[in-house]
Amino acid sequence: MEDISEFAAVPIRQDQLVAWPRVAAIAAMVGFSLPTFLTGLEVFAGLSPVNAIWALFWGSLIVTVVGCVTGYIGAADRMSSYLLVRVAFGDKGAAVVNIAFAVSLMGWFGLNINLFMDTVGRLALDLWGIAVPDIALAIMASFCMTVTTLVGFKAINFLSTLLVPVLIIVTALFLKSAFADYGLTDFFAMDKPVRAVGDNAMTIGDGISWVVGAVIIGAIILPDITRFIRQKSGAVYTAILCYLFVQLLVMISAGLAGVSSGVFEAYFDAEGVSRTDVMLKLMLDVNLGFGAFVIIIAGSWILNSLNLYSTVLSAKATFPKLNTKWLTIGLGIVGVIAALMNILGAFEIFLWYLSIIFIPVAGVLIIDRFFVRPDVYKLETLADNKTLNAPAFLAWAVGAIVAILADRGTLPNLSGIGAIDALVLSAIIYFAFAKLGRRRVS
Repeated sequence: MEDISEFAAVPIRQDQLVAWPRVAAIAAMVGFSLPTFLTGLEVFAGLSPVNAIWALFWGSLIVTVVGCVTGYIGAADRMSSYLLVRVAFGDKGAAVVNIAFAVSLMGWFGLNINLFMDTVGRLALDLWGIAVPDIALAIMASFCMTVTTLVGFKAINFLSTLLVPVLIIVTALFLKSAFADYGLTDFFAMDKPVRAVGDNAMTIGDGISWVVGAVIIGAIILPDITRFIRQKSGAVYTAILCYLFVQLLVMISAGLAGVSSGVFEAYFDAEGVSRTDVMLKLMLDVNLGFGAFVIIIAGSWILNSLNLYSTVLSAKATFPKLNTKWLTIGLGIVGVIAALMNILGAFEIFLWYLSIIFIPVAGVLIIDRFFVRPDVYKLETLADNKTLNAPAFLAWAVGAIVAILADRGTLPNLSGIGAIDALVLSAIIYFAFAKLGRRRVS
């Protein structure tokens, strides 16, 4: 049932390569997931509609550029993001980075199962009066996602191709509901929500940071799926379609629907109300009904299958002797247990910061691949790979520290976007260290 070569450090076979739209369908499915809708809602809750759209656009453009480059590397070198990290950081250095990747992705897998069972349970109760036990929803969700991961890329691709047209229709209906009472000029004339003062106030730079922080990890690990694209240029088209069109449209749809419904003033900051509660209420208020089920189930299924898929890739890149089937099943079980124990909420901030430290990895990888050691990015080089690429590891560590401190407000953001400061800084530091090292050798 499983194609081991997807997870092992072996070349992608010719018969595994596909046209770029099939991979783009997978990337687009992530854009239709609940976290993307919530990101749009959050940005519109702090800015006027015009400024929110600008923030979403510039944030999406930044992520698109990163995704174009990393996706291209994956398609060109036929390696997952974790094998690319092994080349860039050396075996020991990559072990630290990849374990952090695995822990973070596994944490988000558990959180998304928790989110899935909570939202689907509430929707079933609100729409049909059916109370579904959490344990049944969690086991069902994990089972479907684990089986999909075991089958591999083909299963994820098949589901995405099947579900994307459905989700396009549902999102279009969602967007249509936003314009039921207001025209585009009405939205453009609106001021920011009344709640957007004090700690709730947001600048366009803050909105851009929200988008970049929420989406950029997907762009960094995009090679996991673009390595299957037949033509390298298709990876660029995939990133543009996913981040600059699909995710941007989904975030704008959610935000405009929020403005139109008045949810920001009446419900957004109510005591005991989570952002998920707000999104569910919004979906039901605009009469999405079964469409809300489709968004949550389909989006969560693909997003979490990719989370688990990438977790397995990360673990296999670091510990290649692990049995892929039992590793995948074991991780799926761990996700269910963590979701049912409801312990992941306490680790959400930790997982957020763990995600932040991935951002400088892209800076190091891009510089190493295109400017420092472009000739070593081949599967064959892994047999004689470095134990530790110290300049790369140091540049990543500095960038990670800057990213965390900037997010906490301890350091100023030179660009206004902490994630970009960290990415650019790590790239500059690594390039300088690499050049300095070469001069010493010569």
